[in-house]
Amino acid sequence: MEIRRGGDADAAVVLGMLDGAVEWLVADGRSGQWGERPWSEDPTKVERITALVGRDEVWVAEVEGRAAGVVALAAGPHDYVEPAGEPEVYVTLLVTDRAFKGRGVGGALLRHAARRAGERDVSLVRVDCYAGGDGRLVEYYRRHGFEPVRRFRVGEWPGQLLARRVTG
Repeated sequence: MEIRRGGDADAAVVLGMLDGAVEWLVADGRSGQWGERPWSEDPTKVERITALVGRDEVWVAEVEGRAAGVVALAAGPHDYVEPAGEPEVYVTLLVTDRAFKGRGVGGALLRHAARRAGERDVSLVRVDCYAGGDGRLVEYYRRHGFEPVRRFRVGEWPGQLLARRVTG
């Protein structure tokens, strides 16, 4: 697996991965996280991803030359989360291609986020995620060293803020 710097040209890759994730979640009876429709069919979500890849620091994990996952990093959180009050690296998006399930792509991208924080002499990495349903996503981040900070809601969407301390 190689991790390369991404950018504007990767918007379609990110949307494709999100579409695949939505399809998988809906088939698994878990549509609360990202809805039931493909992101690529919703102009608002397409605009959101286009803005994200143009604004945030995007990294693409590739396996055998094929995009397997994407992480986007920023110096601060989404507008629905309070700033940390100290320098941080905030994971604004983590998505993987279901074809690479079980290959450690998400974990590799989270370790990359921690390395990027260390390179900046930043000791805090935070992420927020869907906290509804069976709680598997919160547990996923816990397995990767993140600890729950607080729960929140964006409309009807239940979220969990998590944090991890890293060393340079």
